[in-house]
Amino acid sequence: MVAEPGGPEDQKPQSDEARSAFVPPAGVGRPTSASDDDHPTSEFAIPTGLTTEPQGSGTGSASGPGSGSGQASGPDTIGSAFAPPRTYSAQHPPPAFTPAHGSPMIRLTKEAPWQDRMRTMLRMPVAERPAPEPVQKSDEAGPAVPRVLDLTLRIGELLLAGGEGAEDVEAAMFAVTRSYGLDRCEPTVTFTLLSISHQPSLIDDPVTASRTVRRRGTDYTRLAAVFRLIDDITTEDVEVSLEEAYRRLAEIRRNRHPYSGWVLTLAAGGLAGAASVLVGGGPLVFLVAAIGAMLGDRLAWLFAGRGLPEFYQFVVAAMPPAAMGVALTLTHWSDVRPSAVITGGLFALLPGRALVAGVQDGLTGYYITAAARLLEVMYLFIGIVVGVLLVLYLGLQLGAQLNPEARFTAPDRPVVQILASMALCFAFAILLQQDRSTVLAVTLNGAVAWVIYGAMARTGGISPVVATATAAGLVGLFGQLLSRYRYTSSLPFITAAIGPLLPGSATYFGLLGMAQGNVNTGLASLSTAVATALAIAIGVNLGSEISRLFMRVPGAVGGANRRAAKRTRGF
Repeated sequence: MVAEPGGPEDQKPQSDEARSAFVPPAGVGRPTSASDDDHPTSEFAIPTGLTTEPQGSGTGSASGPGSGSGQASGPDTIGSAFAPPRTYSAQHPPPAFTPAHGSPMIRLTKEAPWQDRMRTMLRMPVAERPAPEPVQKSDEAGPAVPRVLDLTLRIGELLLAGGEGAEDVEAAMFAVTRSYGLDRCEPTVTFTLLSISHQPSLIDDPVTASRTVRRRGTDYTRLAAVFRLIDDITTEDVEVSLEEAYRRLAEIRRNRHPYSGWVLTLAAGGLAGAASVLVGGGPLVFLVAAIGAMLGDRLAWLFAGRGLPEFYQFVVAAMPPAAMGVALTLTHWSDVRPSAVITGGLFALLPGRALVAGVQDGLTGYYITAAARLLEVMYLFIGIVVGVLLVLYLGLQLGAQLNPEARFTAPDRPVVQILASMALCFAFAILLQQDRSTVLAVTLNGAVAWVIYGAMARTGGISPVVATATAAGLVGLFGQLLSRYRYTSSLPFITAAIGPLLPGSATYFGLLGMAQGNVNTGLASLSTAVATALAIAIGVNLGSEISRLFMRVPGAVGGANRRAAKRTRGF
């Protein structure tokens, strides 16, 4: 079609600069519209032919396809991009932000124990942790944040005071907060301080609470009760309100120890006597070592009642067994080995529990807590050294013939030694205030450890340090499996079982060499004792980690189950 001369087309300039970019070129029809004001110019406008999803009452419906505008006609249509969607719930809010690489696909298996589930999330970055799934009911206004944090700190205090590792304490605290609906919580555990921080959102101020652990005690029955409480809190089938959790926690703290003080004293004597038989003693050695250990235990109780530090308690507890051995030497009893008596007394004092916990914290990355625990072990060990050295030096001044070169070799009595190792583990379990249902299991675990050690070190001729590490690894493996089967802590199944492996004889001969002025010989023997103790601790931790490799542990689909720190290659 050609426009006529003088028509409206001749009135427009023909230059491209004067032509509007929005004017359709010649030959293209202009789209029909009611008016230019109705034409949408926003990129967020709904295209023609599409309708919005009805939002229920109070929202408008989109216009039909024939309207041409594609905009909603109702007056109450939500037009803000910041308005919450209709699926939003204030009680169960979504995560505060989404990572740049998207939300991770993480599935937490409910069959796995809460320890493994919480360990998995603790080793994840904060941005990759899944949203919490509260298993305990809370009010519409949300959980009481200060009370949940206080309950979490009190539970963590009991666990840390009972000897649990720092990672297990953090996992327990993390489990409690997530069960009551608190997301973005960060627990922090050191040797004497517990703290936890909760940030409601990215714009709200964080809430932080802390608690100091001032007293420590060994009561594995109380520890097991705390684990049962945490297991009930993290279970969907059991409803535990905050008030109920506080009530149960108060009952746990008020409960008496399952064994009285005199029973613990008898257990200390039985432990020392069994250890003396384990290293070659007879019935008379058993009796003398038991009497020395019981005297030392009562002296330690006396000093503890007077408020003296634990260092001096170990000093006085180490003196009676050493004095009994020196007295036997001075009276020239040929049927009694003084070295076996003193060694049996040392078995009841060596801080194996604190050593295992310290090395475990170091291997899992909690270096501050590990350094503090190992420093505590060093002080306790120095207390034992001071007590024994004082008595040995006094005995040498009185003319006691103590020969460090006459190292005893235990006779080949496998049945007697296995029974002695079981008696040692049984007495050790009583000293740790274990629940009666776990005593038999830990006794059998200790017997298996001694059988493995004897088969490797004495029958196979393998290095005692390597044999000790292997036996300790089996103790950690079986203890971890038993704890997961019982849904409780692994300490009651591990700590007493490592009793027969403790380096009592190497410690004694090292102290005797130093008392006689043979510093090189004494330091060499003490180095063997330290190497054996580290082998026990590393073996227990390695056995526990190996057991987790075969468990169904939650984690990222197609990735590693439990992330660990990458090696730094020295820089």
